[in-house]
Amino acid sequence: QVQLVESGGGLVQPGGSLRLSCAASGIIFSFYTMGWYRQAPGKQREWVASITNGGSTNYADSVKGRFTISRDNAKNTVYLQMNSLKPEDTAVYYCNANRNSAWNYWGQGTQVTVSS
Repeated sequence: QVQLVESGGGLVQPGGSLRLSCAASGIIFSFYTMGWYRQAPGKQREWVASITNGGSTNYADSVKGRFTISRDNAKNTVYLQMNSLKPEDTAVYYCNANRNSAWNYWGQGTQVTVSS
C-alpha cells in the first residue's frame, strides 16, 4: 500500500519560513519524480516544484528563488523549504510521486496559512 504523508504545515507570518516534509512508503522511492502541488480555496490545484530521481529540480515562476525542493532517498522523504512566504502562498500543499506518468500517487495534504 502506497502512502505519502505530509507534515510541517501551519500558520506563519508574511516573510516567514516553513519546511514541509513528505514521507513515502510502499514505493521504490528512488525511482520516482517527487513533486509538490498546492490548492488555494476556490482555485485549481497547481504545480509548485518537482525533483527527479536524478536530482534535477524545477519550480513554478511564482515560487522560484523562494522555495527549495530536496530529497533524501535514504529516508524516502522529500522536502519543500519555503522562505519569504506571502499571503498568496496560502493553500493546502500536496505531495506527489510520479513514475513515467503510469504510477501516480498523492498525499492527503497539509495546510499552509500565511497571515499576520
